Amino acid sequence: MSSQFSCIVHGSFSKHFLEIKAACNKFEEAGIEVLAPKNGGLVGGKNGFGLFKEELDLDPRHVELLYLHNLKRLGENGFSYFVNPGGYIGISASYELGIAQLTNIRCFFDHKPSDHPVYIPRKSVWSVEALIDYIKENNSLPLPLISKNENYIHKLWEGLMVPGSIVATGAIIEYQPRTNRPEKEILLVKTHKWGDRYSIVGGKVRRNERLEQSLLREVMEETRLSGEVGPHICTFDQIKNSGYYQRGVSHIFVDNVVRVKSKQVILDEEAQDYLWALPSEALKYLDIEPNARKTLVAYSELTTSEVLI
Repeated sequence: MSSQFSCIVHGSFSKHFLEIKAACNKFEEAGIEVLAPKNGGLVGGKNGFGLFKEELDLDPRHVELLYLHNLKRLGENGFSYFVNPGGYIGISASYELGIAQLTNIRCFFDHKPSDHPVYIPRKSVWSVEALIDYIKENNSLPLPLISKNENYIHKLWEGLMVPGSIVATGAIIEYQPRTNRPEKEILLVKTHKWGDRYSIVGGKVRRNERLEQSLLREVMEETRLSGEVGPHICTFDQIKNSGYYQRGVSHIFVDNVVRVKSKQVILDEEAQDYLWALPSEALKYLDIEPNARKTLVAYSELTTSEVLI
């Protein structure tokens, strides 16, 4: 493995202490760093907690928070692994699972959870050995699979994740008509999300996803159009009081041109209507939400100055 992978191993120390130790050993032997628990210092379980010698007299809440702080050390190739034979996670590990999911940490399990109503995408259940083999072969973590009948649940689940900052990609989708008109048509969508105003296509960048991948994925999901990424237009923090602003969250928009060769749009459930329009007319006549208007103004300035070809 050329990349450094790391993990945190979770589970019920009172019920599955030996299994947890065995999982830690297998990950370490495979070159995957186990940030917690550190096998060498564990002396056993007490009231469901795995304890080091120096923690024997600590408040269990203190021990748990120290354990959870390791989540902040997981980088791009970090993950949480839950040892849950028979599907049993337990109270403490359930708490850790909730924190891991809310902070967008990839979570894997050796069995499908049976004592917890947790939502997990497909490809989340792996034995330690199978997960190690996958990482060695692909030099990456397995990506989740979202079936069509779980799209709504997945979106609800993703909506709970509120990190300190969010990066979203947006697309000015442009189509060159077969006329000599220099101004290209662009696609705008009307959505309840933005108060039934017009906006551009876009969405959040997923974990381990590149900006360009995110942009083309969002365009395909929301319009069924395929295209190629063109020039960068602008990057800015979300405008306050724009209708979807989240206090305390830095929401960064990175907007680019996406060029398409078709106007056959098929909307998903996020938008209720769409239209193709000339940028100058859209800015003059349409009710466009503030963030998309900012991007469209920047796009128009660039095309007018012939920076975009």
